[in-house]
Amino acid sequence: MPAIAEILSTLASRPDPRGCDLPTCPVCADTMVAAEASAYLQDNVISYLWTCDTCGYGFVTKHSVKRFACN
Repeated sequence: MPAIAEILSTLASRPDPRGCDLPTCPVCADTMVAAEASAYLQDNVISYLWTCDTCGYGFVTKHSVKRFACN
């Protein structure tokens, strides 16, 4: 009996907006999914500690967050 397989496109029509913000390891180029730790540094700045599961390289990123008005 012949096998039938469906081929799906790997290109999403509307990719997850957070998916494109994921960092990649500067050593092995593997994509990171979740930060190992995070810390609130000052008003509207959060620091994230990333460790690559593939090669073990670690690095820190800092991100500014916008405040939203509550009604």
